[in-house]
Amino acid sequence: MRLLIAAVGRLKDGPERTLYRRYAERIGQAGRGVALGPLDLIEIGESRTAGAKARADEEAQRLLDKVRSADFLIVLDERGRQFSSEGFAGFIRDARDRGVGLAAFLIGGPDGHGEAVRKEAGLLLSLGSLTLPHGLTRLVLAEQLYRAVTILAGHPYHRR
Repeated sequence: MRLLIAAVGRLKDGPERTLYRRYAERIGQAGRGVALGPLDLIEIGESRTAGAKARADEEAQRLLDKVRSADFLIVLDERGRQFSSEGFAGFIRDARDRGVGLAAFLIGGPDGHGEAVRKEAGLLLSLGSLTLPHGLTRLVLAEQLYRAVTILAGHPYHRR
């Protein structure tokens, strides 16, 4: 199952982008043995439209346009379902085993997701109740995807 993060906003070169790339590379390597990966990234620019709802709606449409080929949309949302790392690995395994070819994780902009994205979501996913900057959200998600791969592969990265 291929993995995709589609996000509003662009990461500048710096430590977050460096770490993100490291986890993406690790997923590409470790994921082969468990039929997961690679992890790709699509970034879209933030909307300049006036009004928070209008911006979120415009960004939602642009995100959806980029992920039309995805079999399963996972939308990051503060009100979404929370998993333990083992539970998240099980969720990823189950999606793979159901035959999902491409799982897309959508990260909204500063104004959140437009309603169109929420309606298309197969799952609303929360990384926790803390508010995180969007660049850090990408990094945490990439790390948790890598952790899920290692759990499924029986790799010692994850310690219980």
